[in-house]
Amino acid sequence: MAHCVTLVQLSISCDHLIDKDISSKSDPLCVLLQDVGGGKWAELGRTERIRNCSSPEFSKTLQLEYHFETVQKLRFGIYDIDNKTPELGDDDFLGGAECSLGQIVSSRILTLPLMLKPGKPAGRGTITVSAQELKDSRVVTMEVEARNLDKKVIKNNLNPTWKRFSVPLQHFCGGDPNTPIQVRCSDYDSDGSHDLIGTFHTSLAQLQAVPAEFECIHLEKQQKKKSYKNSGTICVKICQVETEYSFLDYVMGGCQINFTVGVDFTGSNGDPSSPDSLHYLSPTGVNEYLTALWSVGSVVQDYDSDKLFPAFGFGAQVPPDWQVSHEFALNFNPNNPYCAGIQGIVDAYRQALPQVRLYGPTNFAPIINHVARFAAQAAHQRTASQYFVLLLLTDGAVTDVEATREAVVRASFLPMSVIIVGVGGADFEAMEQLDADGGPLRTRSGEAAARDIVQFVPYRRFQNAPREALAQTVLAEVPTQLVSYFKAQGWAPLKAPPPAAKCPAQVPQA
Repeated sequence: MAHCVTLVQLSISCDHLIDKDISSKSDPLCVLLQDVGGGKWAELGRTERIRNCSSPEFSKTLQLEYHFETVQKLRFGIYDIDNKTPELGDDDFLGGAECSLGQIVSSRILTLPLMLKPGKPAGRGTITVSAQELKDSRVVTMEVEARNLDKKVIKNNLNPTWKRFSVPLQHFCGGDPNTPIQVRCSDYDSDGSHDLIGTFHTSLAQLQAVPAEFECIHLEKQQKKKSYKNSGTICVKICQVETEYSFLDYVMGGCQINFTVGVDFTGSNGDPSSPDSLHYLSPTGVNEYLTALWSVGSVVQDYDSDKLFPAFGFGAQVPPDWQVSHEFALNFNPNNPYCAGIQGIVDAYRQALPQVRLYGPTNFAPIINHVARFAAQAAHQRTASQYFVLLLLTDGAVTDVEATREAVVRASFLPMSVIIVGVGGADFEAMEQLDADGGPLRTRSGEAAARDIVQFVPYRRFQNAPREALAQTVLAEVPTQLVSYFKAQGWAPLKAPPPAAKCPAQVPQA
């Protein structure tokens, strides 16, 4: 499972800081801390101190790892430094601000008021944080063929054409087009004892002069046989440097991630007033449904600017006519099913619970198709502006299996992902089939999904794990799914990424 991990560089500035020094302006410095759990914060780095400045622009950037599937809480502290000791306890605190790294990258530039403590403004002053991904997003894409190779090649093909392939530019040549590169052509053996056919030396600059041809030389044969010419010719048909956009390129470029929730209200959950029910609210007002919602929603909400989330229920008889509905708004307002923040979804769920009758069956297709309609409208814009994530919370196996397969396959051609969390102890084998890790999901007629867009996990696997563990698992594939969709469409980020910041030094690989 590929997690979205990358280095992010933060640039920090402040405006209108309080002057603590009597005869001059403050000498500010910024400290960055990260919440490491248990009420503890770890320092990640500090900027330089700027003397006599109430609106500093710090030149030293701060770096940290970015994880999409985790809420990374950050705290920025601004101090007036009047001594040479590294401790901050004897320095004046000018104010601080807290936010998540997700808020920063989704805004690209985030400005916050400085606070002396939660709920108490510093009086004046703001902090502005901008983010940039530390990466080189360029890749070398090549298409290569060969002629008249020595008679070792498998499948009796002495004139092979290899599939087009791409390699990160940094891995290919360290970013320098003139770095010497050795190319080896071998006869593949499954046991790893590949037979060398020959080699040649070149550089990216030479490879880009297409069509380019290189003699493949086997040094031992060349030394033994005076009549030896070569062991074949390698022909480079395509060699071009392209930009491969990352998840952060799209998010920081303005892509909104729209979050929708569907909650299972089928009868198999049990009477909500009974402590045995999966919908039973504990004395603290929570259950497995709400815990899963908080875990996933708290991460995704940072990537939606208006924080208004549609929330639906399915499998219940609903007032006033008590017909079974597989797509009713939790707030009972079908024209405006949006809830304000994750707390708004929680409040709507708690209010809906005593007003519906749990029934059945467990049909996913209506809600998947509902979100797919919005995703289709976004796709018609032909821009990387919106992506949709549907979270389905359910206690049992899906009833409308074929309709759900059809819905998922159709949705795989749209900018959306589906996350299913199974609560309770039911048999979720049918859900595992929707999470097509063993091959593409297919409809009954044989149509294959364009992408794997479903991620299923049983909640009880994480029952005794930290709350963030569930989100880390179910959201881990969303960045890859988003990028794969936009890449397949050929859509660049709405806003072009800034010039690439330099990555930590890497050793060129020949």
